[in-house]
Amino acid sequence: MICIQPEHDSRHYHSERRVIDRSLLIEVCRWLFLAILLQPGPLSAEPIPVRYPEGTTHGFLALRTLDGTLLANGDLIQAAHGGRVTSQLTFHFKDGSVSDETAIFTESGKLRLVTDRVTQKGPTFPRPLDMTIDAQTGRVTVRYKDDDGKEKVEDKQLELPPDVANGMMIVLLKNVTPKTLPSSVSYVEATPKPQLVKLIVTAAGLEPFSIVGSGRQAEHYVIKAEIGGLAGVVAPILGKEPPLNHIWILQGPAPAFVKSEGPLYMGGPSWRIELTSPVWPAARPAAKQ
Repeated sequence: MICIQPEHDSRHYHSERRVIDRSLLIEVCRWLFLAILLQPGPLSAEPIPVRYPEGTTHGFLALRTLDGTLLANGDLIQAAHGGRVTSQLTFHFKDGSVSDETAIFTESGKLRLVTDRVTQKGPTFPRPLDMTIDAQTGRVTVRYKDDDGKEKVEDKQLELPPDVANGMMIVLLKNVTPKTLPSSVSYVEATPKPQLVKLIVTAAGLEPFSIVGSGRQAEHYVIKAEIGGLAGVVAPILGKEPPLNHIWILQGPAPAFVKSEGPLYMGGPSWRIELTSPVWPAARPAAKQ
């Protein structure tokens, strides 16, 4: 396609340009004013009460594209000792890439994050990253490679509220119902420049699924990142809003994770995480007597 700039009378052009410049200035000022009005205050919220204490767990997971293509096999390994839980979620990709997140949290009455570490490396991830959160001190350290492949370290001090949910969103949702769901929780974005954001959590209702032909229902939760400041005002206009995350939880006396959909890294595509079962080799036919 060829674009041709129309000719202008010089006097008309300069007059028109002054009008455009003035309009642009007014528009920028309007957005800045809105950003100030919408700037969120300090993130402070109560942690989620524990209704179902965690125990020793080893779950087998599959990571797939939304059309069902298998990308990685995964393990969720969890152990509880004296009110403190260590939860490790690891995915091994076909191309050798690895995503690993280990969270340590307490559940003495309420869920409280202690530490969280996310490591992502390999060709699947455009920018290898290693982020550590110390929720007690508020220190966040990110190790990554820049566009030139040079190692960089970002050490940041954040005021982390008690409801930080990194590494334990599934546990959090197992301990709530649509009626007791918090309007939001706090979360530290795993990016080279870490920042604290709010995650708005809503219940989308029950959805049916089946297990070996037996019908069940899972509660569908939708999670949306709330961007503050000018970026949050402009993002919807530019089509740069963060993608939604979805988590399905089976309710009942022992709530369980069913599946989730969303990006595994910043700017990545939405993928599906779901439970899977072991597959045994085909049994050999019995020898004839």
